[in-house]
Amino acid sequence: MIELIDDLDGSVATQTVSFALDGASYEMELSDENAEALRSSLAPFAEKARRAGGRKQSASQVRTGGPDPKAVRSWAMAQGLDVNPRGRVADSIVQQYLAAN
Repeated sequence: MIELIDDLDGSVATQTVSFALDGASYEMELSDENAEALRSSLAPFAEKARRAGGRKQSASQVRTGGPDPKAVRSWAMAQGLDVNPRGRVADSIVQQYLAAN
């Protein structure tokens, strides 16, 4: 089993959050509380900013930093791919899922 650790305070993380600043992209694992704090602190700036590319994500993608892991696992199993029943889904499987959907 893979356990995600919050990169900010060392607690149990529940999601991966992606963001960019000054041309650099970042990802970090955060608890729901810390993810909400990050989003809240950036919200006033994001509301006034213009989009510079990328695609808009669904609510589940924003919350988890990608597509719904349950949907990815279900799709992967239906395709006969080897996928862990728990923990983080391998990036290669997520990329295949995104390409197919």
